Amino acid sequence: MSLTLPPGGILIGLGCDLIETDRIRTVLEKHGERFLKRVFTDEERAYCDSLKHPHKHYAARWAAKEAVSKCFTTGIGEHLEWTSVSVYHGSRHEPLARLDAKAQVLLTQVGATHVMLTLSHTESHAMAVAALVKH
Repeated sequence: MSLTLPPGGILIGLGCDLIETDRIRTVLEKHGERFLKRVFTDEERAYCDSLKHPHKHYAARWAAKEAVSKCFTTGIGEHLEWTSVSVYHGSRHEPLARLDAKAQVLLTQVGATHVMLTLSHTESHAMAVAALVKH
């Protein structure tokens, strides 16, 4: 089996986030559908809801959105919305970030060509690291 990695390049921005999975579980229990619609895309919801412990996967995606917003140094708000970043999986189940038009504009403005992403979670925490790269 031949293994190829995405092209490397120049690092433009780096972001990281860590969140307690119980924090997301509590918000899901309290705000449910309203929270899900505001923060996650249909693509993310379909994936997370298909799993045994959805809150852990939602937490990892929350962390990914925060990490990407830190790459851009904008945070979530005027320039980048919660649903501007959607986490999905590639052919080897690697996490990838799909950007909406608003995020694509930011990507171009900062001179990057793509987002690299990694996620992880345990019973109690979820984390993500994101990098804006130009190749």
